[in-house]
Amino acid sequence: MRGVLLLLLGLGVLAPALPSYAQSSAAPVAPAMTQADRTAALDKLFDELRRERKEKAAERIASRIRDSWLHSGSASIDAMMQWSEDAVKAKKYGVALDFLDRVTVLEPDYAEGWNQRATVHFLMNNYRKSMADIDKTLRLEPRHFGALSGMGAILKQSGRKELALDAYERALAIYPMMRGAQKEVAELAEELAGEGI
Repeated sequence: MRGVLLLLLGLGVLAPALPSYAQSSAAPVAPAMTQADRTAALDKLFDELRRERKEKAAERIASRIRDSWLHSGSASIDAMMQWSEDAVKAKKYGVALDFLDRVTVLEPDYAEGWNQRATVHFLMNNYRKSMADIDKTLRLEPRHFGALSGMGAILKQSGRKELALDAYERALAIYPMMRGAQKEVAELAEELAGEGI
């Protein structure tokens, strides 16, 4: 169960990790910015996230990154993302998946559409499909610490501890103060040492 909670936090389904548009207190990267401006702003946030050593400050930076990921630059895609999030909260996973399928068809280069679809597949116990969508997310945004954390949770749950450890360590290289990933790395390293890798 803890692995499920970590996945949902990492992928951004649970409210503390990913506030809804209406509840977000962090200032997102403005959707009206050019793609080059958005990329530069996101690069700056990732640099700050890597250097920040105060947990709460790092959480605020991570929240701004997540908010930026949510803004596709298209009002219709953003609306479908919101509708899918609402459907997930109502546990209407099939409805959420329908919206996210449309998002990934209409905007195949939009990493967060794939990431959110990975979450819904996970909630529907479609782990192979979830991993395929995580892979696509990471191809589009290799710094997606939520997708890496989700990958770690699925790999750990399936008993592939060394690969899970690698996924969590990759997440920590991007977001060093990610407490859930820190805890998983410590536990997995201890388990693997006990098994004599």
